Amino acid sequence: MSGDNKWFTEIFAASGSAFGLAITKKLDEVKSPFQHIEMFETTHFGNLMVIDDVIMLSSRDNFLYHEMLSHPVLFSHDKPKNVVIIGGGDCGTLREVLKHTDVETVTQIDIDEQVTRMSEKYFPELCASNNDPRATLKFDDGIKYMREAAAESIDVIIVDSTDPIGPGEGLFNRAFYDSCRKALKPNGILVQQSESPLIHMPLLKDMRDAMTDVGFSALQTLLFPQMVYPSGWWTCTLARKEGQFTGFRESDAEQANFNTEYYNVEVHKAASAWPNFMKKALNSK
Repeated sequence: MSGDNKWFTEIFAASGSAFGLAITKKLDEVKSPFQHIEMFETTHFGNLMVIDDVIMLSSRDNFLYHEMLSHPVLFSHDKPKNVVIIGGGDCGTLREVLKHTDVETVTQIDIDEQVTRMSEKYFPELCASNNDPRATLKFDDGIKYMREAAAESIDVIIVDSTDPIGPGEGLFNRAFYDSCRKALKPNGILVQQSESPLIHMPLLKDMRDAMTDVGFSALQTLLFPQMVYPSGWWTCTLARKEGQFTGFRESDAEQANFNTEYYNVEVHKAASAWPNFMKKALNSK
């Protein structure tokens, strides 16, 4: 927090930039065995979750991230029944996945139970589906869970992780992607948040290369805005176990019987369009 105690500012030293939000007070904090979690009340963005001095989400704009991490991958799969979420302790992604009535089971594995307990208290709207009978919440090591998962048992894996530091570090490497690929059914899809195309391009390229190296047959990186994250511009990357990305269930998305604030058919299509600097950096035409 800045010296006048009226702003929370996250400094992105690697990119020579920073982002701040005006706050009215600190609501709570807890030091778990894994990280330091803080909650603030802001003047314009509702509640704010910060972990180890890094902004995780705000009440005002978290829908962008949660919807784009959930709906594009589920509508890209022909019939997603069994979904696993690695991370996602705030439960916003879980809520979005459970909007899909055809999904039969969702297992969420987050290493830190305190993230969920704090979310239940300060972001109850995100935790509204935690008691859905299709949902199972586990507080365990997601890397170990995927390593031990039965082969060809999962339709969709969503990696809703923090940045590749601390507890999230092991979720951005070949060993983890190989575990995910083996656990996916032949038509399965993995999706992972893949940072900012503007300031994390080397990481994005490394992620995509690692996914390809372990045998995923096709990748699709989608772009979307996220104001409270570095640069305000974010991505998620989908990886197919087999086949290509030739479209998505557009008619099902158009006729979806649930509400979204950002995601729709037009947004899904537009999100896959890359600016020229990305095409150049990722050697795509």
